[in-house]
Amino acid sequence: MKREIIEGKLQGNERGYAFLIPLEDGKEDYFIPHSDLKGAMHGDTVLAETTDGDGARTTARVLKILKRGITELVGTYFTCKSGGFVSPDERKYYNDIFIPFGKGVRAKAGDKVVCKILSYPKKQNPEGIITEVLGRQFERKAELKSILRSFNLPDKFPKEVLSEANALNETVTEKDLENRKDFRGLTTFTIDGEDARDFDDAVSIKQLRGGKYLLGVHIADVSHYVKGGGAIDKEAFTRATSVYFPERVIPMLPETLCNDVCSLKEGVERLTLSCVMTVNKEGKVVDYEITPAVIKSTARLTYNKVQKIIDGDKTLINEYKSIVKDILLMNELADILIERRDLDGSIDLDVKESAIYVDNQGEIVVKPAPRDKAHRIIEEFMILANVTVAEYMFYLEKPFIYRVHEDPTEEKLENFYAFLAGLGINAKRKRDEIFSKDFQSILKNAEGTPAYTLINRVMLRSMQKAKYSPIDTGHFGLSLDHYCHFTSPIRRYPDLVIHRIIKDLLSGKNNLEERYGEFVFDAAKQSSEMEKNATEAERAVDEYYKLLYISDFIGEEFDGVISGVMNFGIFVELDSGVEGLVKSETISSRKRLTHDEKNYTLSDGKTTFRLGQKVKIKVVGVNLGDRRAEFMLVDKLCCENKKIVAKRRKM
Repeated sequence: MKREIIEGKLQGNERGYAFLIPLEDGKEDYFIPHSDLKGAMHGDTVLAETTDGDGARTTARVLKILKRGITELVGTYFTCKSGGFVSPDERKYYNDIFIPFGKGVRAKAGDKVVCKILSYPKKQNPEGIITEVLGRQFERKAELKSILRSFNLPDKFPKEVLSEANALNETVTEKDLENRKDFRGLTTFTIDGEDARDFDDAVSIKQLRGGKYLLGVHIADVSHYVKGGGAIDKEAFTRATSVYFPERVIPMLPETLCNDVCSLKEGVERLTLSCVMTVNKEGKVVDYEITPAVIKSTARLTYNKVQKIIDGDKTLINEYKSIVKDILLMNELADILIERRDLDGSIDLDVKESAIYVDNQGEIVVKPAPRDKAHRIIEEFMILANVTVAEYMFYLEKPFIYRVHEDPTEEKLENFYAFLAGLGINAKRKRDEIFSKDFQSILKNAEGTPAYTLINRVMLRSMQKAKYSPIDTGHFGLSLDHYCHFTSPIRRYPDLVIHRIIKDLLSGKNNLEERYGEFVFDAAKQSSEMEKNATEAERAVDEYYKLLYISDFIGEEFDGVISGVMNFGIFVELDSGVEGLVKSETISSRKRLTHDEKNYTLSDGKTTFRLGQKVKIKVVGVNLGDRRAEFMLVDKLCCENKKIVAKRRKM
């Protein structure tokens, strides 16, 4: 094997090893055992050399640490004879931080703290100082605050940002209306969740001759108020996205803008950037107009109310009789759009998501997130507007930010098709290319078979993550050549940037390359990184709430599905979305279990556990320190060595 020198970033593991994520796009990750880390830790940028490995995986060893990635972290403080140490919350950060005497005087054993790393002695733990005490371990406020600090999420806006926001006037003036289409007489309304406070999209619809529809997607014109280079804009660039938690939101923009000035509130004049599309009965956009506009929302509707109207709720139909026809027409058009996207090969993964609710008394409820027709209507309309805007800008060859989802890597494709073959599925693959329709076909043929859930999960893991890019490479998952994020400028920075570009273009400005040519690269990179950080933070907080929720059910039994297979046990996901670990030692009395990483199985020679297999578990405990629920298998019938094999079909 020819050895390579690779620069990359380390992703650690609580067991001491790490993975090298190459900085160069398109390269696969490398496994680095603990003995070859040479003092490097999670988050560090290193220079590494590839090694032969064990034949099962591609390995490497660290040659040089180029840059330390984590200099401040959150954890729990404990005392010892020589001072104290901080055990990091981030399990990927394997090393505890030593706190010498005098460097942690304000902290007590069991406190959640913020620790700044001062030095990295050779062959010893990093040394640091405690900079902040967040509260006591396991206290809800302290734990949530710890998670926010772990992801460096800002708690407050700088004074200059708030000052600039407070100076904005939410009243629409005659000057604001210059060069805008007047849609105030048009029936427009918002459809959002029950507890939504910022409304950045409204919709309208009309039936045209020949079975066509005139669909309007009206997006809050945030760019009218947030000017490039201002204090608000600089802070929005840094944050890049709003972050949503069960009991609070960390917004990209100050509340004055999110909830008032830009929010498309019912009965209030608001400025928009509108995309009005003529859609034929096959679901194709045959004409469109993108224009600055002004609207006056007719109603603030919720998904729940819209769904009930679709289902025929007489009380709500009477209450909203002036817009019932519009809602039913939207439902009709959404069906057409769903069918068209299906024909085009869009991949609709059946992946379970959770909704977490907290009442006024702090009681937590976790249940499957709704994905009813009302949600699909808005989803389809937003996708259609995003596609229309992306195509418009692509053919003009102007600076822009696209939402891209690259094809799966060759290695992941090979592993995925080998996995399908192991299930007895003869999925034919075209040489040297892959289409989303191929993945869609695999899912459709597996529907109704025992392997369906399993294939969904493995397929998801085989695909790349979507990101922002100034270079339009298409969207594999949606089976689209052109796609962007246009519909949420209140909570996503790329949307705000492309609104500015579109408005400058529509107003006749010619220096777009000079103004945005380099900036779109910076904004796309920053937004992609911060989106990933926000997603991980939201997941961490959600998992913490799920632990609090499931702690009330210790000793109770639930049906679940194996959602992860590791050498140390299996993860089981319940219908609510709560996930817990069944440890290897509780599964079998045998000393060693065989873990097949490629086929997602764990076996003791008699019983084989597979990803997607149905099991029954008992909740035996909640480890808040490790932030993990602990389960135990109770139904031996579910755990028999049953083959999860789909019907043999050509795909």
